[in-house]
Amino acid sequence: MGFRIFLVCAVLLGACGESAGTSCCAGTGGSGALGGTAGSGGGGTVSRLEVTPLISGLDKPWDIAWLPNGTVLVTERPGPLNVYVDGVDAQPLTVAPSDLVASGEGGMMGLEVDPDFALNGYVYVCMASNLDGDTDVRLVRYTLETPNGDGVVNGSRTDIVKGMPYSSGRHSGCRPRFGPDGYLWVGTGDAAIADTPQDDNSLGGKVLRIDRNGAAAPGNPGGRLWFSKGHRNIQGVAFRSRDDLGVSAEHGPSVDDELNLLVEGNFGWDPGSGYDESVPMTDLGKFPNAVEAIWSTGAPTLALSGATFIEGDAWGTWDGVLAVATLKAEHLHIYFVTSEGEVTDDFRVIEDRGRLRSPRQGPDRLLYITNDGGGSGGEVLRVTPVLSP
Repeated sequence: MGFRIFLVCAVLLGACGESAGTSCCAGTGGSGALGGTAGSGGGGTVSRLEVTPLISGLDKPWDIAWLPNGTVLVTERPGPLNVYVDGVDAQPLTVAPSDLVASGEGGMMGLEVDPDFALNGYVYVCMASNLDGDTDVRLVRYTLETPNGDGVVNGSRTDIVKGMPYSSGRHSGCRPRFGPDGYLWVGTGDAAIADTPQDDNSLGGKVLRIDRNGAAAPGNPGGRLWFSKGHRNIQGVAFRSRDDLGVSAEHGPSVDDELNLLVEGNFGWDPGSGYDESVPMTDLGKFPNAVEAIWSTGAPTLALSGATFIEGDAWGTWDGVLAVATLKAEHLHIYFVTSEGEVTDDFRVIEDRGRLRSPRQGPDRLLYITNDGGGSGGEVLRVTPVLSP
């Protein structure tokens, strides 16, 4: 399934210019009183956040990433993968696989660009697919090549992980991120199927740790594709560069959305026969050695979604905080997390932009967030911190 893309110019995200449009420096959003007192950065505290639309008119945008030249990639859950080769104000080129199944919570989801893209041209996309008959969730690797520097990009597809479970589209999960170890970490959902989180032979309700070809990374338990099990529906995967801390964000049932460390083990979700959602997210009665969450919501849940660590001097004392989007609660949640994984402070910002899906820091070190607007109501938002001494 090939496609051809002509890279005319990349959008420069760090400044307001012709490619980004005149509106990029206008307007403010978020909350006024921003909490948090500790961080590794200097240069002041965040007094407010300027929130402006970068891209509008999207249908449930899911994830965002950048090529090394600054070109923006955005997935929409009903499809396609958008490639903004002429800047975000121009019509994107699209990748729309014919086997995509967009139903329930499934569709075209997580997105990741290989850190060695300049050498291998790899871009990874999570999607629900009916290519082999029955629908599953799979991780697809697209190869983009620029031969002879002529600006022509040719695309080819390899499905590197198949068989992640899919039922009604519920709990489709699937968030890929490269870890500091050079391997792909992929959070998956349990597809609301009772036995998948604890089934060693299922890829549902797991954190996968794989190489670029979809093979198990060295050190995975039993040589399997997965690194940890007993998860319900992982929506966010994030790593912090200064200390390699890895965290996942996970949907709970009626209680206890969780933040979990990306470590080996059983995280204790086991809904049992009939998919009983009244059991604990981390069932220490059934699994005394289960890995406990570093933070949980209690009741009500927030519907934690995508996660990213915000880093850099531009963020002052927020350098190194964890930012997690929320769907049901409709805000961005900020967490101060120690190197040992202890959450020391948390609070809400950006409470006026609807359901937020995926935050990610761009190459300009600003924060970009996809929201969950359907039809043409979806946006990519740009968030700029304003510091006070």
